Amino acid sequence: MNNERQVESEIVELYQQLIGGWNDRLADGMSGAFAEDGELIGFDGIQIIGREAIASHLRLIFSEHATPPFIYKIKEICLLAPEVALLRAIVGMAPPGESELDPKLNAHQSLVAVKHDGSWRTALFQNTPAQFHGRPDLVKQMTKELQS
Repeated sequence: MNNERQVESEIVELYQQLIGGWNDRLADGMSGAFAEDGELIGFDGIQIIGREAIASHLRLIFSEHATPPFIYKIKEICLLAPEVALLRAIVGMAPPGESELDPKLNAHQSLVAVKHDGSWRTALFQNTPAQFHGRPDLVKQMTKELQS
């Protein structure tokens, strides 16, 4: 059980490094959480493979857009194999200059982490819009959960 808590702590730390890089608008900080051949699937569906390509993509985003920070809640961490873990989270964002979360920016995030040479790295990070088409009650429920 102690080892399981240690793994969970390490996965949370990896996720926080990734989210911190985004929130601080540091492309190298966020991309540094990825494995050399890691993959990012963005909010708009873009697929970027490789740490350097991810860093380059993030530099462009940060230079051209006022990206709001993520507010997140980790929902689950599970060990899929001794050196493979899955983290699921929900996130929201408040547009620049605003304090309220914009429900249109809510998303589900999945991070698959792989341990290599003693360090956890992100093999896959996917950020999927949580629009719940035709189910506004679910949008409200998620936003309320993130605001708490």
